[in-house]
Amino acid sequence: MQLTEQRMLPLDEQLGQLIQEARQYPSGHLKRRQCLTRMVRLIEQSHKLWHENTPYYEDALQQTWVYFCQNVCEPGTGEQYDPNRSSVITWLNRYLRWRLQDFHIDHQKHLTQCTSPLVPGVIGKTRDTTANLAAPPDIPPILEQTRHWVETDPSGELQSVHIQNHKDINCQALLLRRLPPERSWEEISAEFGLPVSTLSSFYQRQCKPRLRNFGQSQGYL
Repeated sequence: MQLTEQRMLPLDEQLGQLIQEARQYPSGHLKRRQCLTRMVRLIEQSHKLWHENTPYYEDALQQTWVYFCQNVCEPGTGEQYDPNRSSVITWLNRYLRWRLQDFHIDHQKHLTQCTSPLVPGVIGKTRDTTANLAAPPDIPPILEQTRHWVETDPSGELQSVHIQNHKDINCQALLLRRLPPERSWEEISAEFGLPVSTLSSFYQRQCKPRLRNFGQSQGYL
């Protein structure tokens, strides 16, 4: 079916056809990546994804897109998407709300810890929060290639663009901390000693546009 004809179909049918096409190719194949990219664009343009004004919404959304790429064609970090059970939008909105709930719980725990009095015997000790974390899932090709680009910074641009008077807080440093499995802004703020608002604003203005440009140059967006 021609692309112009496909665009005339209802959203669910367009997505269904793209899923069938994507499943014909192995993970990492260019044709599958192109199908995934077209699906992401269609879903974003539909404005049907759940949205709320919370400081961690973008983080939850980022996790949702990773989950989508990992599970829409075959079971990855979860069950494979089943069109007989729900639409793609319903499937993603369910996962997105779960992640938002997780972030809300973590945020409340962080606030509680920050306001709780120090307990005798634990002063000076730090808790290793990584000890109980599950092993990370297989990294999807899109994320793996993006991480490689950030780490190598072939043009040197990511390291050269930094917060004024803080050369160590540059685009490379923040992108590495925000790529899945991302660290919270509260953790990054504590590490660098700058307010969350300052770090987040710099990320939105300087880091995110460069990340999007890379995604477009690779055909991801």
